[in-house]
Amino acid sequence: MTIAFIRHGQTDWNAEGRMQGGSDIPLNDVGREQAREAASVLVDGGWDVIVSSPLSRARETAAIIADGIELELGRSYEQLIERNYGEGEGLTRDEIESRWGSVQKTPGMETLDSVVGRGTAALQQISEEYAGRNVVVVCHGTIIRYTLAKLAGRPLDQIMNGSISTLDYRDEAWRVLSVNGVELVVEA
Repeated sequence: MTIAFIRHGQTDWNAEGRMQGGSDIPLNDVGREQAREAASVLVDGGWDVIVSSPLSRARETAAIIADGIELELGRSYEQLIERNYGEGEGLTRDEIESRWGSVQKTPGMETLDSVVGRGTAALQQISEEYAGRNVVVVCHGTIIRYTLAKLAGRPLDQIMNGSISTLDYRDEAWRVLSVNGVELVVEA
């Protein structure tokens, strides 16, 4: 089984550097083009189904990709919603730092352990529901980054809008193959 995680296309809040989290902000035109570009990369990949977060930016990205490569648009998973940034949602990093000193001190922000827990639970559920099939999963940057970092056993860079990161399940373990479309080099 192979999974392709795709971060949704750009929104106006992404372009402005605002924390979106669980706020349901739609794609902008750049984001729609990023979804079409992702579809062109995936077109001959042997994918069976595409699923997503229920937030509109992820769902629309998934629908554009599904249409572009004639793929079944499967269901959405609540566990794939982006990290809740609490009182920081809608604010820029600078605004957050001026109010609370750092992003990590933002009142009401979900912990990374919680985000990774949701990400790995969604991955497990998807692998059970689509056993033996190759699945495209459209969701959000933080949940992709920290779920893959946990599986890879090391820190990873920011996940870019519209980027594709892949992993597979072999010998009863997940193995991260690429991040942001770049092959992950296994450290000796």
